[in-house]
Amino acid sequence: MTYQASTGELLPGSAAVPAHAEERSAVIDLDAIRHNVRHIAAVASPAQVMAVVKADAYGHGAVQVARAALGAGASWLGVAHISEALALRAAGIEAPLLAWLHTPDSNFGAAVAAGIDIGCSGWELDRIVAAAREQERPARVHLKVDTGLGRNGATLDTWDSLVGEAMEYQDQGLLRVVGIFSHLAVADEPERPETDDQLAAFRQVLAIAQDAGVDPEVRHLANTPATLSRPDTHFDLVRVGLGLYGLSPFEGQRPAELGLRPAMTVRTVVSHCKDVPAGQGVSYGLNYRTDGVSTLGLIPLGYADGVPRIATGGPVRVEGVNYPVVGRIAMDQMVIDLGPRHVASGGQSLLGAEAVLFGDGADGGPTADDWARAAGTNNYEIVTRISPRVPRRYLHEEPSTVEERP
Repeated sequence: MTYQASTGELLPGSAAVPAHAEERSAVIDLDAIRHNVRHIAAVASPAQVMAVVKADAYGHGAVQVARAALGAGASWLGVAHISEALALRAAGIEAPLLAWLHTPDSNFGAAVAAGIDIGCSGWELDRIVAAAREQERPARVHLKVDTGLGRNGATLDTWDSLVGEAMEYQDQGLLRVVGIFSHLAVADEPERPETDDQLAAFRQVLAIAQDAGVDPEVRHLANTPATLSRPDTHFDLVRVGLGLYGLSPFEGQRPAELGLRPAMTVRTVVSHCKDVPAGQGVSYGLNYRTDGVSTLGLIPLGYADGVPRIATGGPVRVEGVNYPVVGRIAMDQMVIDLGPRHVASGGQSLLGAEAVLFGDGADGGPTADDWARAAGTNNYEIVTRISPRVPRRYLHEEPSTVEERP
């Protein structure tokens, strides 16, 4: 392997760095992505699957994940912002692609020109139509209704008006109403009745749209938890985000119980070890002190890398043992207490050993859910917040899909 001296980057033509040889990396198993898509497609059939790859595919890499998902049977892709959709088009991905979160400054013209489907809650409609006129190409629109989540989407009171206006523009050849959709608020809590209420409201607005002459290609309501637990919400298309990455949306239910495989492993190496006496304070604030003579191990990941600062106690696995993080997590590093067993050697046998923050948990190792509990958040946030400073490395990437990433 040959490196550029000034930057440390691999020179062109150099061999790829094995994931285990790097200081730190987020290793993405694309076969796990493919497995999850195939499993979800079987659960959702005959509904199609939309692979949601917003936020750089929840931190996993949008282009790589999109290609893996499409190759495994996903029919659609979904993102929040038009800019995310344009990046996928620039990478040569031509699959049906929906973007649904806009501002008055969103580039609707570029979306229409690139054949990107546009979610519309109402206020966007005139801007979308103006973009269609400018591009001399009809826009593809999914009308969104708010059935109870309280975010974007037309209210039930304004739905009639939105549908009528959209159909007038469709009759003029300026747009096509491709889809009708909404978003569930509590599908990850299956016992709650609000999902039934939202489903009933969605059926009501579908009937109104049908009476107005709307003949959409897809009606979609289900997110990952509804896809896995509520077949009555599947309609023509399910939107799967968290499940695509092999994580469970349900409290107390592991991915394997749902037939899913976590795709991301965040790992680094132990960068320093030293013996300390009893009572040694650790990290800012000295909120932790050793109980006895012990060895401390330094882990070179911190909140600048996306590890939550609040997640003291999160597990790190070194040589088959899970050690909790002690003391306050810093910007670039954190500390684990290795206990007294390594004192005789000063922990030097562990210097450079692999340290795994989370992975698939198959060997008893830590998971994203463990870190979510330590941080008081959910597994979505743990994987999504891993920063670009942590290089992404891909396992089982098809030769035709290799992309250079910074």
